[in-house]
Amino acid sequence: MDKISKIIIKPLEKSIYLKPYTMHFTQNGSKRTWDLLTVHDSVAIVIYNTTRNVLIFVKQFRPAVYYGSIPVEDRKGEGEVDIQKYPPENGITIELCAGIVDKLLPLEEIAKEEILEECGYDVPINKLEKIGSYCSGVGTSGSLQTAFYCEVRDEMKVAAGGGVEDEIIDVIEMTVDEVKKYISQNHIRSPPSFMFGILWFLYNKKE
Repeated sequence: MDKISKIIIKPLEKSIYLKPYTMHFTQNGSKRTWDLLTVHDSVAIVIYNTTRNVLIFVKQFRPAVYYGSIPVEDRKGEGEVDIQKYPPENGITIELCAGIVDKLLPLEEIAKEEILEECGYDVPINKLEKIGSYCSGVGTSGSLQTAFYCEVRDEMKVAAGGGVEDEIIDVIEMTVDEVKKYISQNHIRSPPSFMFGILWFLYNKKE
């Protein structure tokens, strides 16, 4: 993971991924409003390497997680963040391999592409097992994420992974025991989809 420095917060600039809205509605006779965002749907994949009995994850810096780690009283509307007081490591997460649905392709095709780009494994589409779909970010976006499971072997690794273009992603491996220890912590720097995928794996594929 590259060293992160000079973090500056600014008001929202033009975005091709986020579109903010305010919804007005009447519920039980009362008028209400709710701010929301529209974002792309996504896929996430639980990857298990059967050659060495390890789960494959990605680690990356998430600006929103970093910003959320700063106490409210120290958050500035804009300006440079004191990274000595709030180290960038606070924004580094462990996640399932995942990606947005921004192409008119079957979800399995997009999942296959993400596995190759982020983790370096070339997985046949027929080896992807669909786990299910669920709402993500219900308070702000309500986007749909679809989870898959696949098993890989060392000989299926054809690239280093790490993402494409401006992505900076580290591929990490954890044994089942290491994953169990990780999710038993009081503070887990991973999204709910990670927890869902791991618990699904432990319940359905542990043996």
